[in-house]
Amino acid sequence: MSEKIIEVKDLVKKFGNFVANDHLTFDVNRGEIFGFLGANGAGKTTAIKILTGLSKPTSGDVQVAGVNVSKYPERVKKKIGYMNQSFSLYDDMTVRENFRFYGGIYGLSKAEIKERTKHFLTKLNMEAYGNRMLKSIPLGWKQKLAFSVANIHNPGVIFLDEPTGGVDPITRRQFWELIYEAADRGTTVFVTTHYMDEAEYCERVCILSEGKIKALDTPVKLKQDFNTTNMNDVFLKLARNVE
Repeated sequence: MSEKIIEVKDLVKKFGNFVANDHLTFDVNRGEIFGFLGANGAGKTTAIKILTGLSKPTSGDVQVAGVNVSKYPERVKKKIGYMNQSFSLYDDMTVRENFRFYGGIYGLSKAEIKERTKHFLTKLNMEAYGNRMLKSIPLGWKQKLAFSVANIHNPGVIFLDEPTGGVDPITRRQFWELIYEAADRGTTVFVTTHYMDEAEYCERVCILSEGKIKALDTPVKLKQDFNTTNMNDVFLKLARNVE
């Protein structure tokens, strides 16, 4: 039986009379690549903020990496990595300084930070760029660096909120190779994306519309259930009510 690393039961988030998350219930397995899809305003980012301890639910139970997120939001932040849709590293710092800064936040020792920085720069073939200011690095490389920094402390879960927005198809594929490698090591990757071809890369996909879960299954099963050949058509049928 698969080990659950994320468990969400009856999650509700309200802003006044507006219901952003409407009784969401789902779980995610350790080492799984889990896609969280929906149109703008569907409730994806709101849910991620709750799962990462950045926001509190109105009601419901949320457990991430064995931590009750509502009660102990600071504890969960030490157990996860997070990369949001607006770029999360510092342009006025060098590549190495960014690794050092975030490694310190996650409580790594100087030796651990040095070892992990070397590991990721070698992996990305960026050893020569360690002392370069981040603002001089191309966007696609920045995205891969941001993923590496989010993974510097070997978290159980990495949350990626539209991580490949604005980059070219080749860089997107390279980024997904990093995701596969992290999952192979047992890290759970929870990812939102607007690119429906990326949904095909996920082991399971959850599709939201108007704050509610409309479908949750493997891409293959969803395509079978909705009699389509691609995830874009599944998404249109569920999220946009296209027949």
